[in-house]
Amino acid sequence: MVDLSVKRELNRGSGDALSTAFELSVTPLVMGLIGYGLDGWLGTRPFLMIALFVFTFGYEIWKLFKRYELRMAEQQAKVKGLRPAPGTDGPAKSTGPTGSEGQP
Repeated sequence: MVDLSVKRELNRGSGDALSTAFELSVTPLVMGLIGYGLDGWLGTRPFLMIALFVFTFGYEIWKLFKRYELRMAEQQAKVKGLRPAPGTDGPAKSTGPTGSEGQP
């Protein structure tokens, strides 16, 4: 029988991927349509449509990368033997058996 936590994690991953794909495709489209409507009202066609689409698409990509960085930091924090690299917030370096990066 399959462990419920594994099944739950698999379903969560599928749901996260679907919601990310939806956000990445639909949100810029909606903002582009809003820009199209504003362009028709203000007579600036196609400036606002392009500007809102590009801005929203760029924001969605930025948000995707930030979410990825946070998840990777969470996963690295779960791994024993990793500690934060100097000058960063997230874990990156492995400590040696003495706990001082291989120095005796």
